[in-house]
Amino acid sequence: MPRITTVIFDMYETLVQNPVGTGKASFAKTIEQQGLNTTVDELWEHWLPADEEFRNSRVEPDRPFQSYFGAWKGGFERSFSILNLDGDAQAATEQFFRDLCQRPPYTETNEALAEVQKRWRTALLSNADDGFLLPNLELLEAGFETVLTSEQAQIYKPRPELFQLMLERLGVSPEETAYVGDRQLEDVMGSTQAGMHPVWINRDNHPLDPGLPTPPHRISSLLELPKLLENGLAV
Repeated sequence: MPRITTVIFDMYETLVQNPVGTGKASFAKTIEQQGLNTTVDELWEHWLPADEEFRNSRVEPDRPFQSYFGAWKGGFERSFSILNLDGDAQAATEQFFRDLCQRPPYTETNEALAEVQKRWRTALLSNADDGFLLPNLELLEAGFETVLTSEQAQIYKPRPELFQLMLERLGVSPEETAYVGDRQLEDVMGSTQAGMHPVWINRDNHPLDPGLPTPPHRISSLLELPKLLENGLAV
């Protein structure tokens, strides 16, 4: 069994809550602040394809890096144009960031992190811009030895280079490292390709995608993690 010395966490939907559709509250604020003649659902419907395109194409090796801010601002610009609205895309994206950096931790997050940090080194690796992730970390009781965002590295998960950069910063080998995340593509596949031990947190019992690597370790709550680590991540 591997001896785990280090646990690296994903952020959103792993440590803090960010369910699909939460951003609609930000859209409502933007519509009110800017006096836009549209509805939340209409604006969301026209903005979402830009977000989906960004997420699907951002890992292409030859594609220039684009931050979340840039992608989301572009989505607002396109939405305002299609809907013939005189909207301020910069202000709309800034509002989105202000709300996103206030996402609350899951009820068990602080307790679980405190328990893990008694015995293992911890770090945070997330697809995120510093502009919303770093302020959001202030809502957690625990700190991390190292925090690395996709914006800092100019690389997105699941590309293994991002995980390897984190390992280099920590000075640890992949064999002694567990990575905890909620997505089978970005977190399980990415950490697997980097030689790490993936732990898939699946709170809502999502079905496995048979086209992606099967996670060898699964939990439904972060409170299950310390015992899993104590057992050495035996397969």
